[in-house]
Amino acid sequence: MTKWLKREPDDDEKRQQLITEDHHTPLANSFKMVRYAAQEISEAKSARARGSYLRVSFKNTRETAQAVNGMKLSKALTFLENVTTKTMAVPMRRYAGSTGRTAQGKQFGVSKARWPVKSAEHIIDLLKNAEANADGKGLDTSALIIKRIQVNQAPKGRRRTYRAHGRINPYMTNPCHIELILTEAAEEVKKATEDKKVRLSTRQRGTQIRRALIEA
Repeated sequence: MTKWLKREPDDDEKRQQLITEDHHTPLANSFKMVRYAAQEISEAKSARARGSYLRVSFKNTRETAQAVNGMKLSKALTFLENVTTKTMAVPMRRYAGSTGRTAQGKQFGVSKARWPVKSAEHIIDLLKNAEANADGKGLDTSALIIKRIQVNQAPKGRRRTYRAHGRINPYMTNPCHIELILTEAAEEVKKATEDKKVRLSTRQRGTQIRRALIEA
């Protein structure tokens, strides 16, 4: 009768076995992937959209996002559409180096402004995506505001361009990640007007009395 010997696993099989065992440990199961930076906003009452590794300028996109942060959705879409047609400009506050001056920045209190068409188009697409998500959740799309919008740097793309006399220059790209959250605007409760009593000094009261006597 033939007796079969048990084969010992090789190094690759041992390594794969260790990885599989570690994957099922309680520590590995405790990790949860976090996709959005704002965790304090309830997902049930908000709509979200995200774009990763977008080939669009990080600096221009960051300034465009800050310009519409906190706006109503309808107003933000109108503003970005005007940016694409260059009838309104995006104020450049943080990344304003080598930016020309334009009179369209006066309404934002700045003199340096640009028309980042590509950044505006990417944000418009994400806003419409988030609006569709809000409609699917049953939120009132006419009352949506941009609660949070964040732009992060993505890994830079490095290429090369060939110059005269055998030179090679870097040809870099600066992509970005964009994430935004829409929520319904809270109803504003107007404060009741209170009749404030004006406290007058003795001299002011005397002046009022004399003026009343003269007018009488």
